[in-house]
Amino acid sequence: MIPSPIRKALSTIRRHRVQALLMGGQACVLYGAAQFGRDLDLVILADPANYGRLRAALDELGAERIAVPDLQPEALARGHAVHFRCRASGVEGLRIDVMARLRGAAEFAELWDRRTTLESGGDSDLDVLSLPDLVAAKKTQRDPDWPTIAALVEIHHEEWRDDPTPDRVAFWLTETRSAERLINLAAAYPDQAAALIPARPLLASAISGDAETLRIELNAEVMAEQERDRIYWEPPKREMEAFSRAARATQAAP
Repeated sequence: MIPSPIRKALSTIRRHRVQALLMGGQACVLYGAAQFGRDLDLVILADPANYGRLRAALDELGAERIAVPDLQPEALARGHAVHFRCRASGVEGLRIDVMARLRGAAEFAELWDRRTTLESGGDSDLDVLSLPDLVAAKKTQRDPDWPTIAALVEIHHEEWRDDPTPDRVAFWLTETRSAERLINLAAAYPDQAAALIPARPLLASAISGDAETLRIELNAEVMAEQERDRIYWEPPKREMEAFSRAARATQAAP
């Protein structure tokens, strides 16, 4: 269930025709992989007209920027998030985080084409990052994200296991976090599992049924992905520190 302040904010954003996709905790709630999410996380189309529509929606929500950087295309294009706190009636205190680029995910046009739209009628419709794209976006250095990824993949498998298209099977084989499930999938789809070994070498252990080795490899896979995320965020982190120093200098100037 989406809390009413978040639903109101999303309705306002949609009414202003902003091309934006719900991601983060609230998207996980909608897919059934989390019980709650406090903030509203959006990935948006990096387009001047879309930025203008977003600014109009944020103004209506009384959204004030609460951290650097400002809502600038250049900062968003480099992967930064822009953070707002809403003040308008009905959305008081709601935090909105906006991004235009996600590590490991496709460009927005592809994300938009693959989106899930939950239809409630008009401005109440919700455009959500597809479940596979949400999994890609959740591969961060934060430990709590990985059980959520595992839950999302299991939910996808439960929903589509009776209709195992090649794309769905490939998603399960490349993203499943359970050794036992992965061994079963490799047994059910041996040719596809073998073909995917170059992309995910631990599938060789899944094919051989070596659960103990597979668990070790799955843990190593998480640690490697977390390190890639840490390295990715080093340059933006340094930029954030520079933004903060510049903002403090501006505030201190007479």
